[in-house]
Amino acid sequence: MRILNFGSMNLDYVYAVEEIVRAGETIRAHSRRIFCGGKGLNQSIALAKAGAPVWHAGLIGNDGDELRAVLEKNGVNTSLIREVPGPSSHTVIQVDRSGQNCILFYADEGLRVTPSYIDQVLASFEPGDFILLQNELDNTAEIMRRAKQRGMKVILNPSPANEMLSSYPLDQVDCFLLNETEGAWLTGEQDPQRVLNRLCETYPHAVIVLTLGEKGSICAADGKAFHQPVCKAKAVDTTAAGDTFTGYFLAGWLKGEEFPVVLERASRAAAIAVSRPGAADSIPLLAEVEAGME
Repeated sequence: MRILNFGSMNLDYVYAVEEIVRAGETIRAHSRRIFCGGKGLNQSIALAKAGAPVWHAGLIGNDGDELRAVLEKNGVNTSLIREVPGPSSHTVIQVDRSGQNCILFYADEGLRVTPSYIDQVLASFEPGDFILLQNELDNTAEIMRRAKQRGMKVILNPSPANEMLSSYPLDQVDCFLLNETEGAWLTGEQDPQRVLNRLCETYPHAVIVLTLGEKGSICAADGKAFHQPVCKAKAVDTTAAGDTFTGYFLAGWLKGEEFPVVLERASRAAAIAVSRPGAADSIPLLAEVEAGME
């Protein structure tokens, strides 16, 4: 089995600030660094660093050579990426002294996926292959439908959580990977246990993976629930924490490992990522993560 990640790729402009800027306020940034990012790109790199065979599909602009190059450098197959006119998607990210962040995103043509491109991409995959999706591309609902028609396992990270999710065929999702905010948006519940219960009731055939910040994470599957405590780390930049967790969880699941092992490794990988600046650059290699589990 293989993993296709149909996802975004961005150039990230990251500003270090004392505190996140408020409405009407002007502040001075301590520094600016430029990284390759986007939830899609970050998750593909996390998958590859975790040892999974991953193909990335998505759109870059005429300034996107660096985005393609960083994926290839980290072992991701980029043969399905297509270039479109204009600039690539980009973000402006503020990271405060505690490691928390806020993100402004601009897409231009980078998210406008067409039905013909979807068919070209999916033609390379077979029943049983995984497809990982987020909520940053146009036509994600159509990607889900067509992938499911091919017999692929649909994995959804519903991020960012917004009204677009209401149009998705969520009953076709085989695995939800989401945090408390996204879970609350989908269910209307605030308490994590109620979020988990509602998701399990609504999508009884799906694997539900709910990350809970300092409270760790929970995986519910086949009527069983597995809890993983958080792995402590000094937060420097939390930008890629969720993407790292997603990539490592899916890589372990693809290998057929037991959920408790998969959750622990994903948690440790995310803890290492938050202790470093940047997004893709902060994601650790499998050997580094496993060394901490010995």
